[in-house]
Amino acid sequence: MNSATSSPSLDLPIGGMTCASCVARVERALRKVPGVQEASVNLATESARITYAPSEEIEARLRRAVRDAGYEPRTVAAADAEDLSPWAGFAPVAAGLALSLPLLAPMLGQPFGAHWMLPAWLQFLLATPVQFILGARFYKAGWHALKALSGNMDLLVAIGTTAGWGLSVWLWLSAGTDNLYFEASAVVVTLVLLGKWLEARAKRQTTAAIRALHALRPEIAHVLGRGGAESDVPVAEVLTGDRLVVRPGERIPADGVVEQGETQVDESMLTGEPLPVAKGEGAKLTGGSINGEGRVVMAVTAVGQETVLSQIIRLVEDAQAAKAPIQRLVDQVSAVFVPVVLAIGLATLLGWLWAGAGIEAALIHAVAVLVIACPCALGLATPAAIMAGTGVAARHGILIKDAQSLEIAHRIDTVAFDKTGTLTVGQPRLAAFVAAAGVDEADALAAAATLQTGSEHPLARAVVRAARERGLSTGQPDAVRAVPGRGSEGEVGPRSFLLGSLRWMEELGVGPGSLAAEVPRLQADGATLSLLVERRTEGLVPLALLAFADEPKPGAREALAALRARGLRVVLISGDNRPAALAMAQRLGLGEDEVLAEVLPGEKAAKVAALKAGGHLVCMVGDGVNDAPALAAADVGMAMATGTDVAMHAAGITLMRGDVSLVGGALDISHRTVRKIRQNLFWAFAYNVAGIPLAALGFLSPVVAGAAMALSSVSVVTNALLLKRWRAPGA
Repeated sequence: MNSATSSPSLDLPIGGMTCASCVARVERALRKVPGVQEASVNLATESARITYAPSEEIEARLRRAVRDAGYEPRTVAAADAEDLSPWAGFAPVAAGLALSLPLLAPMLGQPFGAHWMLPAWLQFLLATPVQFILGARFYKAGWHALKALSGNMDLLVAIGTTAGWGLSVWLWLSAGTDNLYFEASAVVVTLVLLGKWLEARAKRQTTAAIRALHALRPEIAHVLGRGGAESDVPVAEVLTGDRLVVRPGERIPADGVVEQGETQVDESMLTGEPLPVAKGEGAKLTGGSINGEGRVVMAVTAVGQETVLSQIIRLVEDAQAAKAPIQRLVDQVSAVFVPVVLAIGLATLLGWLWAGAGIEAALIHAVAVLVIACPCALGLATPAAIMAGTGVAARHGILIKDAQSLEIAHRIDTVAFDKTGTLTVGQPRLAAFVAAAGVDEADALAAAATLQTGSEHPLARAVVRAARERGLSTGQPDAVRAVPGRGSEGEVGPRSFLLGSLRWMEELGVGPGSLAAEVPRLQADGATLSLLVERRTEGLVPLALLAFADEPKPGAREALAALRARGLRVVLISGDNRPAALAMAQRLGLGEDEVLAEVLPGEKAAKVAALKAGGHLVCMVGDGVNDAPALAAADVGMAMATGTDVAMHAAGITLMRGDVSLVGGALDISHRTVRKIRQNLFWAFAYNVAGIPLAALGFLSPVVAGAAMALSSVSVVTNALLLKRWRAPGA
């Protein structure tokens, strides 16, 4: 989501793009519009992401620029309403096949001694509609490219097939022969149309993840009125604060909390969590998840673009619209590709004429060069893989926010983890409360709990929970001040208290006093220690020692072991004292050299920077507000969505479940996606490097060249779609 201070952006669907050269031309046209700061066009999604400075009529100007460049600016509604059936758009292909197959009959019958050559006039009647009616799209787009002094796939097809058709007409009228080349031009047009249809069909599968997320939004919500009566309203009209009834089996319409009832909720499409999650009063509900067997009443806390589902959709769309750094190489090649191919085609024509071949052979070889060199596969290689990779990752609870994170993640060699809430359950309990000699334990605990009332810090909640479990009454503190990374201070009645870490107390010049003997014992058990002190006229007096215990997350130890098995270095970053941090590290299977302890929240980013300065590529995994700077400082930031929105916005990758194994899953899908990108680019380049010389030397006919060109685009998208079979660890 764009923040209020960032430049607005617009997603503009565009029709008529066929290759990487089209992408470059549309980007140039959009960037010339006054106010446009950046424009990124994605061939796989057939859309542009434009960042601009707010101005009058900017959207109309952008649409005009696209149209002037020779393409069709479309509305989002029209793009969404597009026919998604498997056979959508096949009619022109079917017509081309029906008209072209009779022209191929002589070629098919020749090996068997059959002479099925059609009369010249019949060949003309069959080939001409294919060339100028079904192939009209190539002439239109090619003409716009010429006007813009650039080239694209359509221009190459138009020139090549027109040359074949024109040569056939000239030979028919001048020599009266039936041995013509109408089949070459007609079959090439048909094969290109077939290839583009197969490509479009495959591309629809790459956008399946986004469509599936959009489909999670129900149309109707049951609003509960003041008198208890239910009324059905469109979800778009639901307001924050509304009370909704969710019946068994229905999708939850918006984000909220359970007010009445108990149920099980299937959140698998949002988090990848395969098992239903129990929900009782006060539990959070996420719009788009499926209610189980219970009827619940919920209070709406977020609607529209503020819901978790909308933010997930936006994150996936951002990742699929963005360009990976590797795509820049493709853009540079595409910018000069078509002019170079036209030059090679002309050189082929002149070379064969110079070698003594007739105009027929020279022209056919030149046509083969133009047809086989269409750069469709180059334009699809990267975005198709990114869309497939980010889509399958989203289904397993891994949201990749930008393509750069996806491309870098596979090279990570060091993974740094925040401890609390990331590797541990994040719900510490007060394991021990040791009062100093002469101090009433119940009074001291009640004072500590009162001081922490209202704080959302996990340790503060643990103190309040412990006091309530003992039946102690708490009041409201006065003049409370939180000291980040250290503790808090405030007044409880006439008395003034401080509660915080031993490190903070040392800075203030106060030690544990008579409680000092307890410190090593509690730290050896892995407890996080805090000290409650009272400010008196004689100074700060220690009253009680608080020991907090947390538990490692289920499966965390195994997930860390799996990362180390991949050859990665794992580092635990904790604000705890070193003995406590080491005790938890031991439970997680980590060694002393893998622990950075007593790190204040503001120092986490510096620790990450120090790891990077040591020559490491660092991934930081965290969940809290205080992790955000470190997440931003790392080469790749991964945030647990069970944490805070701030952490999610700072990270390039969001893990929708608090499952540590998803870290390995994110690195794995990055590795596999980048491998697919490299495979696709290799085959796209290799196809042209091998195909153009073969065509120029006369080893490929235009028909074979057309089939190979169509196959290259389809193979690139199909190879990318193999990523859809990926499964996250433990899935």
